[in-house]
Amino acid sequence: MTAPMATAKERPPKPDNTKRNLWIAGAAAIFLWATLTVDVDITDVAAIPSGLWTIFTAMFPPDLSYLDKAIPAMIESLQMAWVGTIIGAALSLPLGFLGAKNVSSPLVSNVMRQILNAIRAFPELILAIAIFIPIAGFGPVAGALAIGIHSAGTLGKLTAEAIEGIDDGPVEAARAAGGRGLQVQRWGVLPQVLPELIGFWLYRFEINIRAGAVLGVVGAGGIGFLLQQTIAFSRWPLAGTAIIVVIVVTIIVDTISGTIRRRIIEGSEARTVAEVDLMAEVAVDRSGPV
Repeated sequence: MTAPMATAKERPPKPDNTKRNLWIAGAAAIFLWATLTVDVDITDVAAIPSGLWTIFTAMFPPDLSYLDKAIPAMIESLQMAWVGTIIGAALSLPLGFLGAKNVSSPLVSNVMRQILNAIRAFPELILAIAIFIPIAGFGPVAGALAIGIHSAGTLGKLTAEAIEGIDDGPVEAARAAGGRGLQVQRWGVLPQVLPELIGFWLYRFEINIRAGAVLGVVGAGGIGFLLQQTIAFSRWPLAGTAIIVVIVVTIIVDTISGTIRRRIIEGSEARTVAEVDLMAEVAVDRSGPV
């Protein structure tokens, strides 16, 4: 006998939103607590728009004769960011492989993850002031080292996560071909994650340009040092020129970097589709005629 059919369609139960509401209430309570405990004068907050407008009108029109100093300083900031990115990328590869759970032992992976967390806990500014400026002195060398070490922590974490998301097929193929140790990592792991890693490196370079400008304020050179000097002496038209240079260069670098990243991702997807098609053709050839 068949079971009798339900005469009326049962309505699904209402979702339980208790947990979500508790999270929202907790976040709102923390926000209120942080807002009420911070010593803020509402009159100072209300005066911010007028103060910004005063500074803005003082900067414009900018003194374009200052470009002969602002452009070389910006180039120095770009060099600092580029060298720091290269240092971070070079260090992040071995750190990422050691931190990935699927290619490293659990003990080594957990220890390396904590080391990467410790590196990321200190921003470039603290690294420059506390470590590298006392060692290397004022100038772009200290800034590049601070950027490189902090970038290594961030890129190392991203590298480890990218490696943990790879396909095991190429790894098993490399082992079946007789590969061992570093050979498996070179031919089975690295080709899968390299396009993604290059995208990470380019994006980190964009971030490091901004970090380099901030480090210049504490004596690491570059455009940030010029900004600090012009603002300290209230030479607002000169500061406006430096800010314009920073904005223009940042837009140009972001546009170029974004274009390269998109082409890398599109090329990687095209290669993946081609590999899948090739594997399908090989499978059909091996199966023979039906």
